[in-house]
Amino acid sequence: MMIRSLLLPLLALFALTPAMAQPPASTPSTDVRVALDTGAGKIVIAVHEARAPVTAANFLRYVDQKRFDGTSFYRGVGAADYGFVQGGAQNDPARVLPPIRHEPTTQTGLTHDDGALSMARYAPGSATGDFFIVLGQMPAMDAHPEAPGDNQGFAVFAHVVEGMDVVKAILAAPKSPTAGEGVMKGQMLEQPVNILTARRLP
Repeated sequence: MMIRSLLLPLLALFALTPAMAQPPASTPSTDVRVALDTGAGKIVIAVHEARAPVTAANFLRYVDQKRFDGTSFYRGVGAADYGFVQGGAQNDPARVLPPIRHEPTTQTGLTHDDGALSMARYAPGSATGDFFIVLGQMPAMDAHPEAPGDNQGFAVFAHVVEGMDVVKAILAAPKSPTAGEGVMKGQMLEQPVNILTARRLP
């Protein structure tokens, strides 16, 4: 199936008690601002080139080559101020670029806090053109080297600096009770929210 799940067992993740929301990571002058114009409104993000150079460069390639134009946010997990929305290329062979090396949070110092953007993946090193935006605190998505199995977490590379109300609206959109497989069943938006354009800001 073209739409894929995040790798980790997210049902277990949402059994955790949400942590208190904290401000997003700082946005130094090296960050690149990108505007995602969506059918639900504008989301402006700060891409952390200095802290996550591999993952940030990958995302910006998709932006600069207009590969996100005409894609969508298609998945929403959670409710209100806690969860995530997922969007991007959906493994479309006409859009996806080669997978990139994984940059764990233990390497970048970034975390899955409120407004974080992170790459969806299968095994470490398989991320391409799908990403998700976090609402609330999701430390279970960070790398945990002491844990057994796939403990590398997901690669955070950016934070929302404007438009979290839009992200919340996408999360609150109606879900299809039948679409999706496995843990994704019931998480697919009935009407995906279009990403009209993704552009760097001056």
